[in-house]
Amino acid sequence: MRRVDVLVVGAGLAGLRTAGLLAGRGLDVMVVDRRRSLSAGIRTTGIFVRRTLDDFDLPDHLLGPGIRDVLLYPPSRRAPIRLTSDRVEYRVADMAAVYRHARREAESAGAQVVLGVRYAGAAAGLVRLAGAEPVTARFIVGADGARSRVARDLGLDLNRRFIVGAELVHPIAPGTTTPAFHCVLDPRIAPGYLGWAVDDGRHAHVGVAGYPGAMRSGLRHLLDIFATDAPGHAPPAGPVERRGGPIPVGGVLRRLACPAGLLVGDAAGAVSPLTAGGLDPCLRMSDLAAAVTAGYLRTGDRSLLDRYDGNALRARFRGRLLLRRAFAGIRSPAAAEAAITVLRSRAGRALAARVLFGDGSFPDVPIEPVPSGT
Repeated sequence: MRRVDVLVVGAGLAGLRTAGLLAGRGLDVMVVDRRRSLSAGIRTTGIFVRRTLDDFDLPDHLLGPGIRDVLLYPPSRRAPIRLTSDRVEYRVADMAAVYRHARREAESAGAQVVLGVRYAGAAAGLVRLAGAEPVTARFIVGADGARSRVARDLGLDLNRRFIVGAELVHPIAPGTTTPAFHCVLDPRIAPGYLGWAVDDGRHAHVGVAGYPGAMRSGLRHLLDIFATDAPGHAPPAGPVERRGGPIPVGGVLRRLACPAGLLVGDAAGAVSPLTAGGLDPCLRMSDLAAAVTAGYLRTGDRSLLDRYDGNALRARFRGRLLLRRAFAGIRSPAAAEAAITVLRSRAGRALAARVLFGDGSFPDVPIEPVPSGT
């Protein structure tokens, strides 16, 4: 039976980054994912914010052109608010290529990545896998998405508050659009969130997200309606791909770690509760998770796991959790029009710019030195 120090469940960005960092620290790491290809089942638009671009070494050739402009539309789609930054604020990545790059990085560090293998449960260090022989693992990292099976098996906290999102992705003819992020506040098609259209210079992304209970005609139907006249949406120049999935918006979970394992990425609720952005938090929390895991496995000191504390991060989310509740309360076109009217004021524009262009979408994750042990 294969024995590993760490089994990472899920080969998304959080899982692969955590695996690579742990392998780079000399641990025997195995990653499993039910998908047979990292190009399948992508659930993110791939929008990287400036803070991530500044702090992490992302391959430039996998990123689209810089975006400085955000346009906020009321339900009527008339007279959008244009916010322009003096810096590049967003770039949209080719996420299939980003995952392949992250896999190569993890494998170069020494991790083994096995696709087409489904996690089937764990108890007392024995991990059952569908599609492969079981393995024994000293520690399990749950990077298996918003509805984490690992979290349930380890007795850790579970995400309870979700929105659901879906988008269409397709190639566009070069030069057909000017890079901009178009956001539509319309509870008829995106109750509690937004409709959006953005492109990476090669592909267009048009999507909607919101609370599923309020999407009476269904997410797919609402997306199709929105895509017919979404602002800034260039016509397809090739095959159309559909993406979608749940997005946790309840903030970072409180109990994220135990002696048997911990959670990263969406499984940990590492998503901004207001903007629903998850790429920046998944990278930051993966770095902390790797440092804590390596220190714990080398020293056996359980107190090190206390450093991976969701309560400390949640305390910094109070303002955005309150704004998320306010956002969720916009359930009529009239209320959405009124909200956009408020944002047209000087104070409203400043608030919108702070949310969209600021550095506070996810709190800093302090990574303290961890004893090396013996």
